[in-house]
Amino acid sequence: MTMSSNEPAHAPLRELLPAPGATDVDLASVYAYPVGLDRPWVRANMVASADGGAVGPSGRSRDLSSVPDRRIMGVLRGLSDVVLVGAATARAEGYGPVRSRRAWAHLREGRPDTPRVAVVSRSLDLPEALLTEAPQDARTLVFTTSHAPPERIARVREHAEVVVVEGRSVGPEHVVNGLAERGLYRVLTEGGPHLLAEYVAAGLLDELCLTVSPHLLGSGAPRIVAGGSGAPGAPEHASVQNTPVRLARLLEADGHLFARYLR
Repeated sequence: MTMSSNEPAHAPLRELLPAPGATDVDLASVYAYPVGLDRPWVRANMVASADGGAVGPSGRSRDLSSVPDRRIMGVLRGLSDVVLVGAATARAEGYGPVRSRRAWAHLREGRPDTPRVAVVSRSLDLPEALLTEAPQDARTLVFTTSHAPPERIARVREHAEVVVVEGRSVGPEHVVNGLAERGLYRVLTEGGPHLLAEYVAAGLLDELCLTVSPHLLGSGAPRIVAGGSGAPGAPEHASVQNTPVRLARLLEADGHLFARYLR
């Protein structure tokens, strides 16, 4: 999803935990990935209303966002090697390649100017910009199955790197292994809820960065984690509802709360 560089001035971020009252928050330090990773660390960044809804009236998460939220989102993207997203979310949110930012220079030293986008799609119905506008050193990475239409696989391969998984489903382990093979250890997933549920159920989500937006949406809105493992015929996994996490950081700005949970 392309983000504008012409955002209005942001409200200061105030730390609530672990050091209440601090306002000189260094977001790159707050959200730094663990040092010396030897496998992918999967971090999710999601936004929810105060009553748990994941998307606003337009069907997009941007309805719940704010300038401070987009500021944090920018830092999370700048720190990552790859932004992972499901195809439905890519279509609904209008994803394109991540755009370079001057402010990321110190975050991306020794790496391409932008993280790659990795998308999981069985149908290969993807936003055209993801395929045609990504720079060569940050080509879009597409995970699909051997049951995808061959002509679509060929079409996507003209512009993106394609990983074909045997069978009818792309599981979290396929994606994590594929990212590891490419040295993409700092993973940022932006959902959607079904993709996130698969990683929770598989025990492969390490961290959740959750923005709580001061809105009430009612019971009709989807939650940030929805569904089971995603595999055809698989039962619902109790671990989706039962994964314990620890609150490591809590920030606030403009009535929005920004929580960092670790598994």
